[in-house]
Amino acid sequence: MSGNHRDIDRLMQEIDAEVRYTRRMTGRGALTAQVLAAVREVPRDEFVPSNLAERAYDNRPLPIGDGQTISQPYMVALMTDLLEPQPDHVVLEVGTGSGYQAAVLSRLVQQVYSMEIIPTLAEQARTRLHQLGYDNVSVRVGDGYQGWPEHAPYDSIIVTAAAPHVPPPLINQLKPGGRLVVPVGPSHYGQQLMLLTKAEDGSNETRVVIPVAFVPLTGDHDAN
Repeated sequence: MSGNHRDIDRLMQEIDAEVRYTRRMTGRGALTAQVLAAVREVPRDEFVPSNLAERAYDNRPLPIGDGQTISQPYMVALMTDLLEPQPDHVVLEVGTGSGYQAAVLSRLVQQVYSMEIIPTLAEQARTRLHQLGYDNVSVRVGDGYQGWPEHAPYDSIIVTAAAPHVPPPLINQLKPGGRLVVPVGPSHYGQQLMLLTKAEDGSNETRVVIPVAFVPLTGDHDAN
């Protein structure tokens, strides 16, 4: 099952309107054609529970079970665009969820390594991604705060749950010149989407992109 053209066209128009509305905060008046094409191409209805399929192309987050959500399509598009993905990039995703964000990224980069701390969600996403042909995504069960060092360094890293701070292990696993996009802040309120860029000399620059509301990143991440 996949959304009809009218639903998808409406969603893409809503994403475009929200991008323009938030441009002063994000610094992005338009997203790249490649990112928009990937969002259009990935069937979001395949990544939501069957009882919510008719709402799959609403521009809003939806519950996927285990207290987790599939992110708002606008936010998926914005965060993907902030990574500035390239065809030869290797990307780490923290928080696989249903696999939707990983699927979008897979259309734009060489390889996606995705981590999910909830085993049932990880297995469901792994099976779903394989069945849908997203063969350049590898899913692993684990605490994403610690990253996936075996495949580091990464061209970019995306975190799809709110951390209390930018995780140092992820900064360490980012290539010089790389970009890390992560929501930071307490549960649900007062969060900010952060973009960290790592210079060639290893120094970091971080900027606030936009206020957001994500489910909290779980795991062992109390230490700074």
